[in-house]
Amino acid sequence: MMLIAQITDLHIRPHGMLAYGVSETNLYAEHAIHALLRLDPRPECVIVTGDLTDCGLVEEYEIIRTLFDRLPMPVYCVPGNHDRREEFRSTFADLDYLPVSGLLDFVTSCGPIRIIGLDTLVPGESHGALRPETLSFLSDTLAAAPDAPTLVMLHHPPFETGIGHMDRVGLLEGVAEFERIIADHPQVQRVLCGHVHRATQTIFGGTLCQIAPSVAHQVALDLTPDAASCFVLEAPQFLLHRFSQGRFVTHTAQVERTPGPFLFILPDDYPGRN
Repeated sequence: MMLIAQITDLHIRPHGMLAYGVSETNLYAEHAIHALLRLDPRPECVIVTGDLTDCGLVEEYEIIRTLFDRLPMPVYCVPGNHDRREEFRSTFADLDYLPVSGLLDFVTSCGPIRIIGLDTLVPGESHGALRPETLSFLSDTLAAAPDAPTLVMLHHPPFETGIGHMDRVGLLEGVAEFERIIADHPQVQRVLCGHVHRATQTIFGGTLCQIAPSVAHQVALDLTPDAASCFVLEAPQFLLHRFSQGRFVTHTAQVERTPGPFLFILPDDYPGRN
């Protein structure tokens, strides 16, 4: 049995600044690190599905690197639309999982699990794209290890969620070819995304595609066609992927502490007890 934690959409700001003037994203990120450290057993690795920073500033990356360095397990990240590719690469260059030039596509391993990271960043835009070179990298990498259980991670989800303002800035290029490649490789047990700031899932290419909730603010759940682009301060959450006996089971975990746990032990005089 092993665990892989997935966090996403931290939107780190320079010290003393709030995201959108409201969200205390740096504090939320601190709490997320504490939540990961509290896990027992601890994850074998942490994957981060984009938007590590809010504006791609060097100061923001310095803060995020300091936070990640507090974790005792490896951390593997892909960029989101709020990130900047070269600043991202420079921040994690010493960890040797990212290419030294070009797109930030990579493959690594966490125990028996292969993790493939895909770069969907389109500089200066909110939407994402899977370029031909990324799709070729994915196809070749999957073909090289057809029996290895695999996670594919990217920032922009390749499906519509019904939250219109987010769908308009989703993955807009390469989706059909991406789905074909995933369908051709049944060793892919999850496609893992961020961007939407809500726990959402569907079947894509014959496997489960999951969007992780943010460890900061969440996008408002409004499925009306012309919903305004809004966020809410719902509870920060993350995903915990448990691998055992050849398959993954995924849990949604809370960042913040809550009352409990309480034992399910009822006194003899509990109302309604038989």
